[in-house]
Amino acid sequence: MDKIFDVMILGAGAAGLTAGIYTSRGKLDTLILSEGVTGGQMVLTNEIANYPGVETIKGYELSAIMKRQAKNFGCTMKANVKISKYRLSDEVKSVELEDGRVFRAKAVILAPGGRPRSLDIPGEKEFEGRGISYCATCDADFFRDKRLVVVGGGNSALEEAVTLTHFASHVTIVHQFDHFQAFAHAVEEAEKNPKISFIMESELRAYIGGEQLEKVRIENLKTGEMRELDTDGVFVFIGYQPNTEAFNGLVEINERGEFPVDQAMKTNIPGVFAAGDCIAKRYRQVTTSVSDGTIAALSAIEYIRTGK
Repeated sequence: MDKIFDVMILGAGAAGLTAGIYTSRGKLDTLILSEGVTGGQMVLTNEIANYPGVETIKGYELSAIMKRQAKNFGCTMKANVKISKYRLSDEVKSVELEDGRVFRAKAVILAPGGRPRSLDIPGEKEFEGRGISYCATCDADFFRDKRLVVVGGGNSALEEAVTLTHFASHVTIVHQFDHFQAFAHAVEEAEKNPKISFIMESELRAYIGGEQLEKVRIENLKTGEMRELDTDGVFVFIGYQPNTEAFNGLVEINERGEFPVDQAMKTNIPGVFAAGDCIAKRYRQVTTSVSDGTIAALSAIEYIRTGK
């Protein structure tokens, strides 16, 4: 294929679609390639109630609106493709698909997204979105006056558990060790909260329920004893995994698997930008991904026009 796009965006979640809206509206010939479905993590979110200007919307509906906007501005989109090779250090960047097709562009925006680390135990797939969540900010409001379990022992787990107590009737933190890895102030705040209890040196072994999650099976790692705990929902905070494995050795990646970027979303390779849940940052929300995608797109536009 001889055509050279101005910008090629790898990923079609909130960051990638936003970048496509901006670059295509900026009259740059834009291609979005996605190895999954269009929408990324948004599609897996039942309801989004904290997107400014929208009181509540289904995740798949918001992604469909973004997709339509990008296409209406002239963006070319190809989903469910499998990329086998990346050439990002050349002046003209290129990717090759497994079917042999090659796509080229003057600039690339990496937006492969990421995924929460899961427990990989029975019932996980069945109850995802039906009692299992990975985002308190996204889903806490759906669990008002409910009994919840939080899995994890780092800062995110303890801080989010405290947040959940503003909605839930009770929160039980389950952690595999006899101590927490969180900062002292986070531990202290959780321990003094009357709505939080702790099950230490234990791990979840199964999710159990019917239409909705009803209970979890927990193993005490010291004694091997199994118990079942009734719950209306489980929030898992054991880390986040950026989808950056394919770029090892091609783009700088930090020890957490994230792309380090500057304020302009530039990576260490000229003409290659990154945005969304794949970059090094603290908060991961649809709105932060939209912001990242906006900045990356504006930076790519500047790069195309000035070479900087």
